[in-house]
Amino acid sequence: MTNHPYYIPYWRKSLPYLRLMRADAPIGYWLLLWPCWLGLAISDVSYESLPLFLFLFLLGTLCMRSAGCIINDIADRDFDRQVNRTKNRPLASREVPISHAVLLLIILCILGLTVLTQFNKTAIWVGVAAVPLVLLYPFMKRITWWPQLWLGFTFNWGALLSSAAVAGQIYPWAIALYISGVFWTLGYDTIYAHQDKNSDILIGVKSSALRLGTKSKPIIALFYALSLLCLYISVELAGLTWPAFVGLVAGGLHLVWQIQKVNLDDPKSCLTMFQSNNSFAAIIFIGFVTG
Repeated sequence: MTNHPYYIPYWRKSLPYLRLMRADAPIGYWLLLWPCWLGLAISDVSYESLPLFLFLFLLGTLCMRSAGCIINDIADRDFDRQVNRTKNRPLASREVPISHAVLLLIILCILGLTVLTQFNKTAIWVGVAAVPLVLLYPFMKRITWWPQLWLGFTFNWGALLSSAAVAGQIYPWAIALYISGVFWTLGYDTIYAHQDKNSDILIGVKSSALRLGTKSKPIIALFYALSLLCLYISVELAGLTWPAFVGLVAGGLHLVWQIQKVNLDDPKSCLTMFQSNNSFAAIIFIGFVTG
């Protein structure tokens, strides 16, 4: 049977579905997970409970990032066919039927809800409140120059959720951490958007990269500076010690390097600098934990 010329191993049949969930691009999972883990690192969670919380947020991130990608690809499949970077995505190329994508989406949402119900009632309601942000995000590029801002509101919700999950309330430091994440996302996703600016013009969708144009670098630097300021406020409100501030300095130097290094007219450079934000968040996380 395995030698039949039309036989396709099961693991190969699963590849389009893994690509639909962006399993081949894990940076998106990390950028969604870090606000959750940063919130845990700065909270009063006990060392005994920390591994469980880290694991639950990891599972939730895997489910909801995958679900968000499917929602985005269903909404954008006609646009994706017109962009070189996205034309081979499973829905755009018709490699995966819409019905299969919807079924997978439902399964992921059920799994994500199961993870969410492991937290307290406050955290459950905070988590549910993020659903409209996720559902509306794919349509923002059609109506505003700032879909990256909407992504910031969506991707950093974990900063609020982690506070609610640990303490049953949203502390001021969590709000500052959330706002910091919004500015951070505005910066790194504007860099990311520069990859597609030529295609976006042709197909008529909007982005902060197109809106800012040649002014992008100084404005991205401003976004990053505001993010660091809000991180500083969060650390102060949480009463962390000096290692957290060392982490902020090291993270700030990393962001300066990003701005100096990135070539916004080179898609490869944009992708590399975008992906380097994983290192930035790891630096801040280590500072929070040790502080």
